[in-house]
Amino acid sequence: MALIVQKYGGTSVGSVERIQAVARRVAKWRRHGHDVVVVVSAMSGETNRLIALAKSIQADPDPRELDVIASTGEQVTIGLASMALLELGVRARSYTGAQVRVLTDDAHTKARILAIDEERLRADLQAGIVPVVAGFQGVERDGSITTLGRGGSDTTGVALAAALHADECQIYTDVDGVYTTDPRIEPQARRLKTITVEEMLEMASLGSKVLQIRSVEFAGKYRVPLRVISSLTDPDLPIEEEANSGTLITFEEDENMEQAIISGIAFARDEAKLTVMGVPDRPGIAYAILGPIADAKIDVDMIIQNASVDGNTDFSFTVPRGDFAKATAILETVKEHMSARAIVGDNRICKVSMVGVGMRSHVGIASKMFRTLAEEGINIQMISTSEIKISVVVDEKYLELAVRVLHKAFDLDQESA
Repeated sequence: MALIVQKYGGTSVGSVERIQAVARRVAKWRRHGHDVVVVVSAMSGETNRLIALAKSIQADPDPRELDVIASTGEQVTIGLASMALLELGVRARSYTGAQVRVLTDDAHTKARILAIDEERLRADLQAGIVPVVAGFQGVERDGSITTLGRGGSDTTGVALAAALHADECQIYTDVDGVYTTDPRIEPQARRLKTITVEEMLEMASLGSKVLQIRSVEFAGKYRVPLRVISSLTDPDLPIEEEANSGTLITFEEDENMEQAIISGIAFARDEAKLTVMGVPDRPGIAYAILGPIADAKIDVDMIIQNASVDGNTDFSFTVPRGDFAKATAILETVKEHMSARAIVGDNRICKVSMVGVGMRSHVGIASKMFRTLAEEGINIQMISTSEIKISVVVDEKYLELAVRVLHKAFDLDQESA
């Protein structure tokens, strides 16, 4: 008998029929003697509809009131899911984030979880009741409703699993696991049976959309085993088969197995590069450039400073494409203060990254990556590395080609021995 937290995303609860399928799946796990806590998102498209309603009244909605509106989508789902379980003879009870008391800070629309009072959930489990909890939402100390930002239901699910010391947190979604890369780009992409938390963190931060990065951070911090499973399979699938399906996100030291060198290739299209040309190569110039960017709450990713020539250097960095115009305007206003020769930019770049804990014990990975790209005539504009990842910036038109040739070069279409 295990304690399982099951989280169902928007497409998994996108219709009454889908919600009824979720109830059948949960009932199956209960019949096999497992305790189950269910976390649900709003029905697919509902959060966007609610935000659009708010913006039809107020172009820049008040964050506190926007949270009040956006949180109602999950409230509908928990009620429907609980009813569906009751119809199957499974005792169930719905809870909003405030009723569970998912305590957050006061950063409305992007709140972070501070603590969870799990006593009501434990009492329900002890009584044989399935708690159905609204994901994506919580409450701050003064009682105001908060939301956790896009993908926040994943975070709710993992946080509840951590608080309850669950045996596993299962993330049910419209994909059947984590792949070596996006199958829409590379048809030979292969589903991974396991991937480490470290690797999943890198994949999530580098563009993989399977899991929200904060949920993976939670899993790593509290050592919660995570499994990504498809909710679109037959809900009456034998439980032994379902329990071993999808991708298990686990901990490297727990796995007595030969680790593949590269586990996956992630990519991000929405990148832009800015270069401040001809600035004096002196202490403080990096801050003079990036300080105003940080003050504008613009995230900076990769940074390169060229070697000094005659006391001057070029300084390049990447930002999200949506912030390109704003960042360019900021640099133009401080250009003279920095004594820069020019500001140039490119908002048609992309980032391609290879991830794998096996990089720690294998040499020549970077050179093989660079040679593979060079053989296809793909120019590398920027490079960033860590212990378990290598990222390169290339022209956006080469994204799909780069992913495909790297996937083949590192044999990611082959099962590891």
